[in-house]
Amino acid sequence: MCCDANELNIAATTGAGDGVKEGEGGPVIVVENLGKCYHIYDKPRDRMKQSLLGRWRTWYDSFWALRGVSFEVQRGDSIGILGRNGSGKSTLLQILAGTLSPSEGSARIQGRIAALLELGSGFHPEFTGRENVFLAGAILGITRAEMEDRFDEIAAFADIGRFIDQPVKIYSSGMMARLAFAVAVSVEPDILIVDEILAVGDMGFRQRCMARIKKLLDSGVTLFFVSHAPDMVKSLCQKGLVLVASQPIYFGDAGRASDLYFNHVRHQSNEEAVKQQGGGGALPGPVAMKNGVEGSLRYGTGHVQVESVRVLDGEGEPGQAFEFNDRIVIEVACLAHVDITRVVVGFLVRDRDGVDLMGTTTASEIKAIGPMKKGDRAVVRFGFDNCLRPVAYGVCVDIERLNEAGGHDGAVVLDHVDAVAAFRSIAKADRPIWHKVHVPVEVEIVVERAQSRQTQQAGEAD
Repeated sequence: MCCDANELNIAATTGAGDGVKEGEGGPVIVVENLGKCYHIYDKPRDRMKQSLLGRWRTWYDSFWALRGVSFEVQRGDSIGILGRNGSGKSTLLQILAGTLSPSEGSARIQGRIAALLELGSGFHPEFTGRENVFLAGAILGITRAEMEDRFDEIAAFADIGRFIDQPVKIYSSGMMARLAFAVAVSVEPDILIVDEILAVGDMGFRQRCMARIKKLLDSGVTLFFVSHAPDMVKSLCQKGLVLVASQPIYFGDAGRASDLYFNHVRHQSNEEAVKQQGGGGALPGPVAMKNGVEGSLRYGTGHVQVESVRVLDGEGEPGQAFEFNDRIVIEVACLAHVDITRVVVGFLVRDRDGVDLMGTTTASEIKAIGPMKKGDRAVVRFGFDNCLRPVAYGVCVDIERLNEAGGHDGAVVLDHVDAVAAFRSIAKADRPIWHKVHVPVEVEIVVERAQSRQTQQAGEAD
């Protein structure tokens, strides 16, 4: 049975909660055993029965949208929240923002929260954009005079032109997101909550938003960020929380959290793909991994398994450090444990933040491995010239079985190993790389000399 929210300890979102004292340098958010339960009724009249006769029996089923969540967050931390639809991400953020009461546990919060939970939340549809800006400020306890001082900056960032004086009910989703984000970052929040609202904006606006979020993080703002893009979480967040079926399975390093989330998604997708690949090409049951390949994360059906991964130089010798333009070869050896067709091998290079930078597969390069019999061993070598910035990189490898049409939709992951090998790109004095990857670019320069330009202008005047 669900707990009564009235019995719980719920701290105000604009002041110090119990145990979170301002100025002591402790955590700004303390979440303990947080949960949210909903009552599901089969029939409308069951609600009336419950209200009248609930002392003796229940007429509902309990559905836990969130349960057992506990963590602490320090000032300036950036937390990425990962999970499939329905895993409890939005429920957690609504509780933290103070718009939803928990059914059990507590959330104690210190500081002003600005929350971007869903389009239009907090905006009155009949009010203009300008009026909603002042309304949002009033809700957060900011005087009208202060909001007037900030209004020009808000309007400039939102960049919706004359629509600022039109009712928000006529705004597009992108315009709504622009205004909501502009207001949220202008009120100097201590805690910023962003729940996928940026997905509706155009590329230019998203880049401006990300730049502003990074600036806020540098100033000590605490961030909660929901995204289905693991790379974005890795690049923006320090820590990650993974929710599966409304419960947490991991809270810690953002890179590790992203890998676990991706593993969960791929595992579920793999089960569906195995079921779909029926008929004469159906795979037998999973095969246990039989070798000791090292890696931070490994999963797959095991029908074809990675035996070894080596990083080689252009001469075929093992290498660990490569200068710009040096040849790098990723060698993947794999062994078939069943008779199988449509096998594809691929690799991926990730930076130290876990962001995917480059990679390919045998299918993308139109190189077929061909049918494999049980016991067959294939060695695949991927060669490329080093174009990477001087830091360390990790290598992930992947073996899949394509669908019957030879496509990746519904492909079965046979073996996937993260961080199975590593190498370092080292600096070269005559070719600095300022960004993550250097792509050769042709440059053409034409200089018009001042004397020639003056002579030409004089001739045109005559």
